[in-house]
Amino acid sequence: MIGRILAFVATCLLLHAAYSTYEHLSILKAMGKPEVHIPTSIILEAVLSFSIFVPGVVSASGPLEDVTWRGEMARRSQEDVHSRMSFLPFGPAAPKPVR
Repeated sequence: MIGRILAFVATCLLLHAAYSTYEHLSILKAMGKPEVHIPTSIILEAVLSFSIFVPGVVSASGPLEDVTWRGEMARRSQEDVHSRMSFLPFGPAAPKPVR
């Protein structure tokens, strides 16, 4: 639950940083000033939102699954592994017997 809350707060912070950037640039455009760098406070807000978002998503996600061959074989029974047919050649058929 805490992970989802952190991700939500981080998303709100990032949206606020985006809106602040838009407002800042629109004010500069209305004043006729050339584009100046984005203020440090907006950059720090975006970095803070990212640093909150990543741990929030990691803690909200489920446990990782073992994707190795050993982990897959631990879940299967002996019958599941050896129930396949043997190798079948897909070459031309044997010649027909002569009568």
